[in-house]
Amino acid sequence: MKTLLVGCGSIAQVHAQALHQLGREIAGFADIRPERAQKMADTYGGRAYASLDDMLANEQADVLHICTPHYLHVPMAVAALEKGLHVLMEKPPAIVREEESTLFRAREQAKKQVGVCFQNRYNPATVQALSLLQTGKLGAIKGARAFVTWKRDKPYYTESGWRGAWKTEGGGVLINQSIHTLDLLCYLLGDPVQVSATTANHHLQGVIEVEDSAEAYITFAGGQTALFYATTAHCTDAPVYVQIVCEKGTVTLEGDDMTVTGENGYLTHTHFAPLHHVGKDCWGASHLMLMQDFYDCLEKGKAFGIPYEDACRTLNLMLGIYESARTGQAVPCDR
Repeated sequence: MKTLLVGCGSIAQVHAQALHQLGREIAGFADIRPERAQKMADTYGGRAYASLDDMLANEQADVLHICTPHYLHVPMAVAALEKGLHVLMEKPPAIVREEESTLFRAREQAKKQVGVCFQNRYNPATVQALSLLQTGKLGAIKGARAFVTWKRDKPYYTESGWRGAWKTEGGGVLINQSIHTLDLLCYLLGDPVQVSATTANHHLQGVIEVEDSAEAYITFAGGQTALFYATTAHCTDAPVYVQIVCEKGTVTLEGDDMTVTGENGYLTHTHFAPLHHVGKDCWGASHLMLMQDFYDCLEKGKAFGIPYEDACRTLNLMLGIYESARTGQAVPCDR
């Protein structure tokens, strides 16, 4: 299978390295800054293009990886689907609900797969936590709490050309940094049905028009509730914290560590050494495992484990948080 990649910034390096380790051929790279595409082509092979349209017109391939700014994800995915390619995109799956509907229709018409990079589902600690919860040894899940406290300063936004604006980024800490943690809550607790939330801009007023902090009270279909807090106003990038509270104990994920407490003082602590780590620590180390699963599913004719409709469950929760913060009301998020 041949692969194309559009957007040759930081996260594209992770995709290219993972594909190279998996022995996958990258036939072409596209970027509006041609020198970036050429640099990647020189490193990994393939040809360089100044636009996605040119690349799609001149290359016969099977998969497109989308590593571009958020507002380009859905239009580029639709273009690839219309050319008969499968798509693997970075988060977010969309920035507004209308885009979500557009991509659903394009995927159904093309009969191709669209996967979203929620790679933290493949973290060893996440895999072990889900397995334990599914055994029922800790009883039913009662609720959860999750915290993302990271640092993003002025240059991160002013030097990007697209971050910090509703039109191009689609939001702030919620859509960019902490959407992965929202996804883990959905992955471990199930379908979210209602959310009440607030957002704020504490340390970047006058720099960005989106939020640097968000908090939410989430209700899930099984009656469980979760408390969620995310900010980029911290002094450093702290490990993400997720705790699942059950009838007979708790499961806590903090970075690459998992701690389990149970009845009669039972306690275990496990550190999972990151596998195949490339890129920034805050991205996690599981892109390679996600991509291996994606390509295995394509070759075996199976549905990818994070199909677009599953990723949109997390997207709808995120959009519900923005709507609740804007209206001051609890809103449904199971649309």
